[in-house]
Amino acid sequence: MVAPDWGAIAGYCAAGLVFCAFYMKAMAPLRAVAIASNAAFIAYGILYALYPVLVLHAVLLPLNCLRLWQQRRLIQRVRAASRGEPSVDWLIPLMARRVLRPGEVLFRRGEPARSLFLILHGTIRIQEFEVVLGPGAVVGEVGVFSPDSARTGTAVCETPVEIGVMSDQEMLQLYYQDPAFGLYLTRVVVSRMVAGERRHEAQRTRAV
Repeated sequence: MVAPDWGAIAGYCAAGLVFCAFYMKAMAPLRAVAIASNAAFIAYGILYALYPVLVLHAVLLPLNCLRLWQQRRLIQRVRAASRGEPSVDWLIPLMARRVLRPGEVLFRRGEPARSLFLILHGTIRIQEFEVVLGPGAVVGEVGVFSPDSARTGTAVCETPVEIGVMSDQEMLQLYYQDPAFGLYLTRVVVSRMVAGERRHEAQRTRAV
């Protein structure tokens, strides 16, 4: 009886898994298949003494494991947030940070909306609506998701401000990775719109 060629079997398995990885559309399953292909390539490299293949996939394996863990953690946070009160604190580690001076304009009405902002410290006034937003508030989300992708107001810093910044492309990437993120963003936008309607109703009531 001929002994099985385990090296060839590992190689074929690795090739098949690579094909499956390219076929995957969702990020988490893609990472899981990539991890399996890394393991198969490592076995292939060991059995055939192909050290460049072995070293490459020995490096890629922990990287793919880390990315899969980060992805699953992100999905869990998004789902938890979608069931509770709208909050974006979990986005802070994914954002770049900027510091602005008092009086500095973050964006102007009508400008292209290419980013979403989270106020970390300080206050920002939306001039057209006479609204002052403080730490923990999202700024610019309506413009990003509006049909013309334009800012709906002008945001001016009232104090020294530190903000987190996420590009529209990064937001879309998160949206496509997990539908719960779309639900989460809808809740954030709707909560802002409801708050605006309540303010306008209160103003009309006082005027009467």
